[in-house]
Amino acid sequence: MYKVQIHPSADIKAECIGEGTTIWQGVVILHGAKIGKNCNICAHCLLEGDVVLGDNVTVKSGVYIWNGTRIANNVFIGPNVTFSNDMYPRSKIYPKEFLSTIIEEGASIGAGAVLLPGITIGRNAMVGAGSVVTHSMPPYALAKGNPARITGYIENRVFEKSPALKIEEPPYKAVPAERIAHIGVGDVAVYHMKRAEDMRGALSAGEFLTDIPFVPKRYFLVFDVPSSKTRGEHAHRKCHQFLICVKGSCAVVVDNGKHRTEVLLDTPDKGIYIPPMIWGIQYKYSLDAVLLVFASDFYDPSDYIRNYNEFINILGLPA
Repeated sequence: MYKVQIHPSADIKAECIGEGTTIWQGVVILHGAKIGKNCNICAHCLLEGDVVLGDNVTVKSGVYIWNGTRIANNVFIGPNVTFSNDMYPRSKIYPKEFLSTIIEEGASIGAGAVLLPGITIGRNAMVGAGSVVTHSMPPYALAKGNPARITGYIENRVFEKSPALKIEEPPYKAVPAERIAHIGVGDVAVYHMKRAEDMRGALSAGEFLTDIPFVPKRYFLVFDVPSSKTRGEHAHRKCHQFLICVKGSCAVVVDNGKHRTEVLLDTPDKGIYIPPMIWGIQYKYSLDAVLLVFASDFYDPSDYIRNYNEFINILGLPA
């Protein structure tokens, strides 16, 4: 058992501090704060009373963590990161309730980043140094800048073994192998559609149940998306989807909880098939992008899984 190590100059009023935690010089922790095991809180930090830190959290020097902040296990907080809990602060005027900031497991916040109140940083996400984060970030996202924008996604870890998950197979015919590229994320595949081109222009065509692996019951178009915005961020329980960027370009991230891959849709003769129980994200939209989505089922809100942690739990994978 490892004892808690507290520097003599630290002012610690908290009673709940996990074993193996080290607290360095000049740290102030108010009564009521909860600190997990094996944490490292570096010099000249302040933690108010309504703060929770999980296990194995690193807080570098010069970080002030205010009431309402919840930090999960294995989080890294870089030096001089700025938290806040009041959107409209005034001297001696307090809100009825402070906004809560949540940092999910495995996330990293770069040095000098600023986090506005009331946001969530998703699991294993990464915030670049000096960024100003004004909105919540999805799991595994990489964001930087002022305001912070998603510029990529962190590669997912790979598990040696995965539990069997039975997914209903779509009733489609075989497509010529040379026009399909499997990308290592379950049954997700990139399809190269038939294309004809001459002096009159170009044409791309496909047939349902042959080139597109199901018969759709609905479609929708996504357009006029600001380049900084991210769409999708959900999985479907039963619905199959097929995406084609008929104009411009956008990037599609697919994730089955074990592997994560990004595909650029930049021509109208390339599409991506996304079966059920695949987490999907679309971002990096060009200003002229028009994304066409075919769906195998009518719209059903109960078919959507919008929380990544719930998605992982349904798959039976470790958190």
